[in-house]
Amino acid sequence: MTTPAEREIEAARRREALASSLAKAGSAADPAWRQAVRTVPRHRFVPGFYLPADQQDEHGLTVWEPVTAELDYGRWLAASYSDTTLITQFDGDEPDWKQPAVRHGGAPTSSSTLPSLVVRMWADADVAEGHTVLELGTGSGYSTALACERLGSGAVTSIDVDGRRLETAAAALHGCGYTPTLAVADGLYGYWPEAPVDRIVAACSFRAVPPALTAQTRPGGKILLTLSGWLYGYARVLLTVDGDGTAEGPLLDGTVSFMSARTHAAPSFGNPAHWATSLRVAARSARYGPERITASTEEAFHLRFLAQCAVPDAQMVTIGEVVHLVDVVTGSAVMLTPHNGGWEVRQGGPLSLWDRVEAVLAAYDAAGRPGPETFRLYVHENEQHVHHPRMPELSLPRS
Repeated sequence: MTTPAEREIEAARRREALASSLAKAGSAADPAWRQAVRTVPRHRFVPGFYLPADQQDEHGLTVWEPVTAELDYGRWLAASYSDTTLITQFDGDEPDWKQPAVRHGGAPTSSSTLPSLVVRMWADADVAEGHTVLELGTGSGYSTALACERLGSGAVTSIDVDGRRLETAAAALHGCGYTPTLAVADGLYGYWPEAPVDRIVAACSFRAVPPALTAQTRPGGKILLTLSGWLYGYARVLLTVDGDGTAEGPLLDGTVSFMSARTHAAPSFGNPAHWATSLRVAARSARYGPERITASTEEAFHLRFLAQCAVPDAQMVTIGEVVHLVDVVTGSAVMLTPHNGGWEVRQGGPLSLWDRVEAVLAAYDAAGRPGPETFRLYVHENEQHVHHPRMPELSLPRS
C-alpha cells in the first residue's frame, strides 16, 4: 500500500515523462506549454473513464471497461498520463464512478482529449501571454487548466453545454487552484459576456463556423475550430478575423476529429432498407467507389470532408457490403453495391448525391490531389466557402 505522498511523487514523475515524450514527438515545442504539462495534474481531472476491452461482445459492439483509482489504481494513473483520449461519458449519461458499470457500444459525448492534441491546439491557435481566450467545450477541465497555467486564470473563459460535466470540471479546477470564468452555454453562440476575446479554441466540431464566434473575436484575433458534418468528414481551420466580422484562413494538415457540438449532431434517419425501396432509377456503374472516402488513410480523411461539402445533409452507413447514403433534408438516397470488381450505384430523390460526390473526386484528381493545407476557408456574412485555385468552390451549410 503506497502512501498519499508516494502517490503524488509517482504522479509528478509521470507528468515529467509525459512532457518529455510530447517534446520528443514535436507536440510540445514551446517550453511554456511543456511546463504546463509538467505542472497540471491530469489525474485530478479524470476520476473515472472508460477504456476499450481487447475484444468486442457477441453483437460486435465495443466493450468499454470503467477505470477508477478504486478499481485499479495503477491502471488508472498510467492511463491518466498516457497520450490518450479518455472517454468520460456516453450518450449524455453521467456515470456513477462510485459504482461504475461496463458499457457495450454507445456514442461518446464527453472526454479528456489526448494531451498532445490539447497542447497542439493551443499552440496552433497562436495563444500566448497577454491573450484572452474562450474555450468551447470544457469537458474534463484539463485543457482549461493548461491554459490557466500558461495565461493566468483571469485570461481564460471556458463553456460547456453540459452542466453536470461543467460542475465536475469546476470542482477539479478550483481544487487545483485555477479560477477561470466558467459557464453553462452552447458553443454555437459563444459567450457574449466575455467578448471580445483574442482567441477562440473549440474542443468540439461544427458543421460551419458559427457567426457568433467571428462577432466575439477582436479584429486580428484568431479562431481555431474543427469543421465536421453528417458524413463525419473533418477539417481543422485557423481563421483570422477582420474588422467587419469576416474571416479567412487555411485548413490545417493532420487527421483530427472531435465530437460534434450537440446542436450540430446528425439526426436519426431510420431504416436504410426503407430508403432503398425508393430507388427506382436504373443502376449504373460508379465512376468512383466509396472506399475513396472511407479508407483508413489521411487522403481519404481529407476527401471525406470535401465530399461532405457537396452533400452536406447526407449520412453514410454500411450494411454487409452495401453502402447507403441518406439525406433526411431532401429525401434523396443512394445505394452502392459491389459489382464485377467495381461498384454499382442507384440513386433517388431530388438530388443525385453520388453524382455530386463523384464530381468532387474528379476535380480533386484533376487538381493533382492537393492536401488540406492548400485550401482556404472564407467566411463572409451568411456565406462560407472552401477555396482552392484549381478546384470548383465548395460551400459549407448555413450554420
